Amino acid sequence: MAGDDSWDDDIPYDEVEVDDDESVNFAVRLVDVSRNYTIGNREISALRNVNLEIRPGEFVAVSGPSGSGKTTLLNVIGAIDYVTSGTVFVMDVTIGDYDESFRATFRLANTGFIFQNYNLVSTLTALENVMFPMQLTDRPIKELEEDALALLKLVKLDERADHLPWQLSAGEQQRVAIARALANDPPIILADEPTANLDAVSAEMVRDILRKAHRDGKAVITMTHDEKIVNTKGAKQFRMENGVLTQDV
Repeated sequence: MAGDDSWDDDIPYDEVEVDDDESVNFAVRLVDVSRNYTIGNREISALRNVNLEIRPGEFVAVSGPSGSGKTTLLNVIGAIDYVTSGTVFVMDVTIGDYDESFRATFRLANTGFIFQNYNLVSTLTALENVMFPMQLTDRPIKELEEDALALLKLVKLDERADHLPWQLSAGEQQRVAIARALANDPPIILADEPTANLDAVSAEMVRDILRKAHRDGKAVITMTHDEKIVNTKGAKQFRMENGVLTQDV
């Protein structure tokens, strides 16, 4: 591990309460959502009549085996994928009613994605990767640079701002990806196996950053095999099996 892979978190997570955003009923609401794919002559049911309600500021962990539909669920929530049937509401907006141009703009404003494999642009520095989703705004570049650097500082990587992805460790790349996900201050963070490829120290840092986002009032929705994320205090726990979502009680 690099010497700067550390995370200072002096607020005990167990002692923090998160207030809901009263202006929005649900950060995410899925009603009888199904998603089918056709591969050759075979139809695959990735999601089967999924119903889900997530309020602003909630922490949600969905576990389940690979291929159970977790990533499809995340892509549907994030307006990356379309549903076969049912209705998806994000921040009380029925996103299925709109074209791809609206959905892309809506994604940038309302959701921040954290991918298992980071998905950083290889030719951009850490700072430029964080700035990337900000550039569809009309804000001055200097202001965007300042905000992006502040986000890198949040994840303890401001001193690596000019490094390309290949010059960073796996844990550092994932922290850049998290800073990018926070770039437009979205109310919803979507994370797909965010600790899967990380060593123990980096994984714990990522968990802490997700918990901090939750403390800051964001809805955090993560698809994960990581029991430490699943068992986060106050988390709503779900299980995905063969496209069927059930809540653990």
